[in-house]
Amino acid sequence: MKAVKGVGKKVVIQLALPLPRLEVGQALLKTIAVSGNPVDWKNAEFQWSADHAILDNGVVGEITKLGPNMNSSDFHSGDVISSYVQGGSLRSPENGAFEEYVAVDTKLSMHLPRKVKLSDSPIFLEGPITTYGGAASIGTSWYTAGALLFHHFNLKYTTPREPQNSFPILIWGGGTTAVGQVLIQLIHAFNGYSKIVVTVSKKNEPLLKKYSADDIFDHHDPGVLAKIKAKYTNFKHLIDCVSSKETVNQVYECSSDDEKATLLNLLMLSQDDIRSGIRKSNVTVDYTILHSAFGVVVEVSDLIIPADQSYRKSLIEFVKVSNRLFLDGTLHHIPIKVYKNGLEGMIEIMDDLKYERNSAEKLVAVMPH
Repeated sequence: MKAVKGVGKKVVIQLALPLPRLEVGQALLKTIAVSGNPVDWKNAEFQWSADHAILDNGVVGEITKLGPNMNSSDFHSGDVISSYVQGGSLRSPENGAFEEYVAVDTKLSMHLPRKVKLSDSPIFLEGPITTYGGAASIGTSWYTAGALLFHHFNLKYTTPREPQNSFPILIWGGGTTAVGQVLIQLIHAFNGYSKIVVTVSKKNEPLLKKYSADDIFDHHDPGVLAKIKAKYTNFKHLIDCVSSKETVNQVYECSSDDEKATLLNLLMLSQDDIRSGIRKSNVTVDYTILHSAFGVVVEVSDLIIPADQSYRKSLIEFVKVSNRLFLDGTLHHIPIKVYKNGLEGMIEIMDDLKYERNSAEKLVAVMPH
């Protein structure tokens, strides 16, 4: 098969590679569509992943083979499913979404609606899953949002009349990032907080209002921090979806001054990244590592994260619950931009993500058909 690999700091297409090996509980997919993520180009450029590792995480494909001791009662050869894979992995560098065949964990895989099809349209507005491109967008962004809310913040899969938490949540980058858009949908679906407060570029406000964001601030406004803090003083849960050293400090400043608070980010930023002059003893800075969903030791660069079975259990439950909500149309994919030239399109996606040529949309590559 062919695949997109990180070789040194470069990203290349390599030919005549062996298919990934199948482990217990896995299925082999023939790739139909994949989604790109900022971590893909960072894995290569910053050499976070193994040299010559196949990149990317979110994939839709047709099952061509079931792994050893695989129970075929739920998944069958010929099924087309959406899944999440540990691309750029030091543990299994021969497996990632940016390849023609992918080994996936079926416990982290979703069934697709029956009417899902290929489409020639290059752009899709947010909406129910009806295309393979839309389905490919589920993997990384939705699973990350599920981990943040249901594992780290312990939301429940209920729809109570009163909010699960009687305080608001702040989501920084709620429209610009895919994870931010997904968080708003999930919080609304499960009535997680008294208010969903987000920062966003002005042009993306209508989309976030459609998702049911309650209060929106323009993060390009020089006075945005003062405006947020003047209106809200009790943020105990905060999520930085942009996750830069600049934004994590901005979000930190919005946290409660006296009540216990937690700020989550996506790039392993910690209390050490907070300016000493604004640090508070009541605020914890933490991050999510989505590869923990596989229940094995995670190695990222020189960081070793122990296996976390509770994280895996939480994500497996999220996949089951959210799959039902995708099938009945409750949850929607975010806006999609489609690249149609297969592996070459995957490299284009990484370049566009690196130079921030996208905004408020998920970039998806579809294999030639």
